[in-house]
Amino acid sequence: MKKLLSLSLVASSLLLADADMDQLKKQMETQQLAMEKLLQKIEKLEQKDSYQKQTQIQVAGDKTPTIIKKELAQEKQAPFTISKKKSFFQAAYMPDLSLIADMSYVSRDTRDDALPHLEVPGVAHGLMGSHGHDGNTHAPYNAKRGFNLNYAELGLSKSVDPSLKLDAIFHFSEGSVEIEELYFTTPALGYGTRVKGGKFNSNFGYLNEQHHHYWSFADMPLVYESFLGMHGINENGLQIQWTAPTETYLMFGAEVLQGENEQMFGNASIGDAENPTAGSETAPSLFIGYVKTSFDIEDTSVLAGLSYARGSSRIDHSDDEEGPHAFAGDSSLYGMDLVIKNYFDSYSYITWQSEVLYRDMDGVQYNFDSSGDVASSPNLAKKQAGLYSQLVYAPNKTWKMGVRYDSIFKNDVFANGNNLNKSTDLYKYSGMLEYSTSEFARFRLQYNHNSALFDEDGRKQDINSLILQVNLAIGAHGAHSF
Repeated sequence: MKKLLSLSLVASSLLLADADMDQLKKQMETQQLAMEKLLQKIEKLEQKDSYQKQTQIQVAGDKTPTIIKKELAQEKQAPFTISKKKSFFQAAYMPDLSLIADMSYVSRDTRDDALPHLEVPGVAHGLMGSHGHDGNTHAPYNAKRGFNLNYAELGLSKSVDPSLKLDAIFHFSEGSVEIEELYFTTPALGYGTRVKGGKFNSNFGYLNEQHHHYWSFADMPLVYESFLGMHGINENGLQIQWTAPTETYLMFGAEVLQGENEQMFGNASIGDAENPTAGSETAPSLFIGYVKTSFDIEDTSVLAGLSYARGSSRIDHSDDEEGPHAFAGDSSLYGMDLVIKNYFDSYSYITWQSEVLYRDMDGVQYNFDSSGDVASSPNLAKKQAGLYSQLVYAPNKTWKMGVRYDSIFKNDVFANGNNLNKSTDLYKYSGMLEYSTSEFARFRLQYNHNSALFDEDGRKQDINSLILQVNLAIGAHGAHSF
């Protein structure tokens, strides 16, 4: 009996031990799951903290001392580490998504079908009408009287690994879909160095890098659109930038680009493929360099830059109904930009922004007859310059108001050494009032008076426009630069 009792006690102890072991295992598994959830939360908080640091500059109007800006930039470039023992978490690998929609209502005192026939004499034509580019048909923003769906911009962004980040911007319009930007950056090279490669907006000047929805006005300044077209310098290529280890921001940059700008640069053959009027250039054919600096004086931030671009020019207008022609040569573009921003508080500020562009084009213009043969080919030289200057005041985070003046003040065009005496009385002025329900929704009313366009008979056309613009954004959109 004693033996039986002893055996029963031993068996009961073993069963209890097994039960305790199972319970302990369950507790350990529960704790492990809890730890994984905590790690995921920490990762999300780290990402949120990094995003907030970037957006603080945007929301507060970049009211941050230069030394702090440099520290944030260095922190952004610092490599990050990944835990060796980390379970797969799908959300951590999803890219940040954003969608921006831009639409407008336009009232204009000129017929839509008359716009494609207008030109800035000696500079550009067809700025306000549809045009072809890369196999697609484009119309400028706010092109039609009445309602316009200007575009939808879809953005994706994510770190590929500790060394690379990938960004993509897809541009949707009613008639086409384009890859506006698709590029990688190397944020972890160190020593203030960053490399970008792919298709991107060049850092030439100040405005060129920015997307349309970040502009303070509904349209591009006259000198930018006349010299570079509505896309600006948006190219395939490679960029390298170096930020000097100085107390004030000082950055040097260089870019090697394919050279396919629609308005000023280009490297394609012109004419029949078997017998081109002007042979194609070796690509890449566009080279850009710039230096930018920024500093703070109490509540005022100053950003200044100098830029230079040099490349071959192949401008093909051989399909034009009136005066078909083409240009083949070499071009240089010089730029100077200055932005001064004074803050009254976190949301109230006044900004003065200006850029001056000067271009020098030298080559041959081929004028075609009705049968497509070359009727004349004079040597052509263009020395032209223009500027825009704008002042924007924000009394609070809800309202903004501003004025802008555009001018092309130098327009020397020489054919075989003879000055063609093109007009220099080319200007445009604009005024705008903007209301924002939040940083993701903006409503802008803008008035334009354009006195830079001439018709085919050489008569100046004064065009007045009233634009009501609506710009809405959803998703995680990264902070813009100063």
